[in-house]
Amino acid sequence: MKKPFVIFYFLMIYALAELFWWAVLLLRPRPISLGMIAGELAVFIFILLVGAYHLHKSINKERELHMRQKNFLLSVTHELKSPLASIKLFLQTMQMRDLNKEQRINFIEKCLQDIERLDDLVENMLIASKIDNENYTFPKEKFNFSILVDSVVNRLQINKCDCNQQIINAEIEPQVEITGDKFTLTSVVTNLIENAVKYSAPCEVVDVKLYRKNNEVHLTVADNGIGIADAEKPHIFDKFYRVGNEDTRNTKGTGLGLFIVKQVLDKHEASINIRDNRPKGSVFEVVFG
Repeated sequence: MKKPFVIFYFLMIYALAELFWWAVLLLRPRPISLGMIAGELAVFIFILLVGAYHLHKSINKERELHMRQKNFLLSVTHELKSPLASIKLFLQTMQMRDLNKEQRINFIEKCLQDIERLDDLVENMLIASKIDNENYTFPKEKFNFSILVDSVVNRLQINKCDCNQQIINAEIEPQVEITGDKFTLTSVVTNLIENAVKYSAPCEVVDVKLYRKNNEVHLTVADNGIGIADAEKPHIFDKFYRVGNEDTRNTKGTGLGLFIVKQVLDKHEASINIRDNRPKGSVFEVVFG
């Protein structure tokens, strides 16, 4: 048991013991006051237990947040070191070896992919920080959402799979326009699709659909991955929360993606729902009213 809980339970036991001891001292000279003292004692114990429950809940919440922050720092360190090491290796190889044009182009493309990965990570951290500090105004304008989704799909499609196939199957209705903050909504679409790819088996197809229905704009991202347990669904939009057990948490990620998605969509008065896919996986559906 952790030290804060040891101190907490010790203080609880001490407070209860003191209450009973003072009750005994009051009853000795005035046994006739048993009913009144018992009533007062019951009220004090009730208030103490209610306070103890909320205090225990707060301490536990703080411990969970501390652990998530610790895991977040470890994840960020790994997320930064991995692409940097990859870029360094490619550049050193190009420097030391006489490569042909095709090999150089291939290495440069891989470096650019790692740079985009770093850019996405920094962008997520920047948006999360601005949301926390409440100093981002979400400037809104009318724009073509179809082009935005298509560009994100095309960017994430590149070399995501060694099977030489398109693993992101996109059905995008043309000329779908919405009013919103283009910068943060790009992050929303990126995080949803990246999560679907990340938690799917290699070369599993991810379905992305954008369409209008009943004067609403619907964006769905469906995967055939590990799925999300019902017990975890209420927590997936919490800051730093990672889905799954320790094995599945070995996947890349910081726990900021879905937190950003929910916060940004709330600012746009849009809803996001999650349901199980069939036969496996998850479906995230975003609806703009």
